[in-house]
Amino acid sequence: MTFLVFFCGHAGTGKTTVAKKLIGPLMKASGTPFCLLDKDTLFGGYSAAAMAMLSGDPNDRDSPLFLQHLRDPEYRGLLDTARENLELGVSALVVAPLSREVRERRLFDRAWLGVGADVTLRVVWVHTSDEVARQRIVARANPNDAYKLAHWDEYRQRRFVPSGETCDDLLMFDNTAPTPSDDEALLARIVGEPQPASTMVPPLPV
Repeated sequence: MTFLVFFCGHAGTGKTTVAKKLIGPLMKASGTPFCLLDKDTLFGGYSAAAMAMLSGDPNDRDSPLFLQHLRDPEYRGLLDTARENLELGVSALVVAPLSREVRERRLFDRAWLGVGADVTLRVVWVHTSDEVARQRIVARANPNDAYKLAHWDEYRQRRFVPSGETCDDLLMFDNTAPTPSDDEALLARIVGEPQPASTMVPPLPV
């Protein structure tokens, strides 16, 4: 059995931190090898070169130009890479915002993903408050975040918060100040049966 696990959420929520923290325990608990596929690692250099040529700003990841022309190809390449690993018997942790795909329930659509019923599919939504996320973005001082910070009010309006039916089978994880028991609970939910949405912790209000 292989696993396809998505760690989704907005900038500053700590998606990559959570994924890196859990990949070792996941391999041990599931008995299967995992690869970590982070969108920024896989496509950051390419997108920087492309945006430098198109707009003169290699750090642009939020303008309409980027969102209209590079976002979807990045995500498709990310999913294609995950699928190739799954076909080789290697489970995948995929780290990317993927907010549109969560909102539209595409990450639960096996036909859209191109994976069969033999793959255990989990989608984790990592979240925290806008204030905490902004503090983390400022602290990490990544040039790719410059557009977000310069257009924060506009950007925060795009910060989709899952609710209602969107939360069905979605594993919500509050990463504001997680404890070891919180990490263990998330691990158990990934390797075990997903809990009904009614038992999940709701996201913090915007």
